[in-house]
Amino acid sequence: MSNKRQRVSEAASYLLHSTAWKESSLITQMFTRDHGIVALVAKGAKRPYSALKPVLLNFQPLLLSWSGANEVKTLTRAELAGLHPLSGRALMSAWYMNELILRLLPREDPHPELFDQYKIALNALVQGSQRAALTLRQFEWLLLQETGYGLDESAPDFSDHVDEPRLRQQLRHRIDYLLGRPLRTRHVLMELMELQEHARA
Repeated sequence: MSNKRQRVSEAASYLLHSTAWKESSLITQMFTRDHGIVALVAKGAKRPYSALKPVLLNFQPLLLSWSGANEVKTLTRAELAGLHPLSGRALMSAWYMNELILRLLPREDPHPELFDQYKIALNALVQGSQRAALTLRQFEWLLLQETGYGLDESAPDFSDHVDEPRLRQQLRHRIDYLLGRPLRTRHVLMELMELQEHARA
């Protein structure tokens, strides 16, 4: 993690998580393409007329500028760079990816290929395509590879719908083993899938 002063302009980013800080500000965890996960303080972002308030949205592509030398840097500018309207199960799948990134990636360790796959996965979830589940498997696979915990085998055919359940189970066990327990968002996703199956029956 760098301890020298940074001044970054228009970095491609996504908001992973935010928490209230003081009366009117937020501490945000941003997933950036070229800088990895970066903690930024968004001063005044909770104020009703803040220019940051309508921009700092989860799952939306952002262009961020910041400066600072500490672990938590200061957000100086934020712009929306597109829109990913998500709802229902697609929204939970997106939260699941965020939780994986936050739990498995170290701070300020860039993973541009994983960032690009995250963006691809969000687009697939927005479209509600049949490829959404396979795209999520591809994201999980790449995340494990990028963090050094990948499976010791060649990459599977992610377009193979027949093999998807086996691959999902294999990746789920590996991730749960690494984290010591199932992810909260995965538990919710499994409950949603069970409800959908009961509704079809």
